[in-house]
Amino acid sequence: MEEKKPAPQPQLKIEIDDATARGAYANLALITHSETEFVLDFLFLQPQSPKSKVLARIVSSPVHAKRLLWALKDNIEKYEARFGAVPAGEPAPSGGQKPVGFYQ
Repeated sequence: MEEKKPAPQPQLKIEIDDATARGAYANLALITHSETEFVLDFLFLQPQSPKSKVLARIVSSPVHAKRLLWALKDNIEKYEARFGAVPAGEPAPSGGQKPVGFYQ
């Protein structure tokens, strides 16, 4: 009996322009959502500056937002296994009112 081999997965080809490849440093993320989408705004907040501009906005479906959460969790676990724990304090309690973007 002949064994069936799974069909090869097509290769995803990704292109990136120079400006996007340079990236943008963000130290603050604001996240909002509706029933159908999540909006992630990334900002760079300078010390002692009362204002900042949004550097990038990503709009995603709840399904993709959850997959991003899983991917970040997986990558942070791999990073910490290699380099040690990341001292980030404690997450804000669910539904709690904390200063925007900051954790203790």
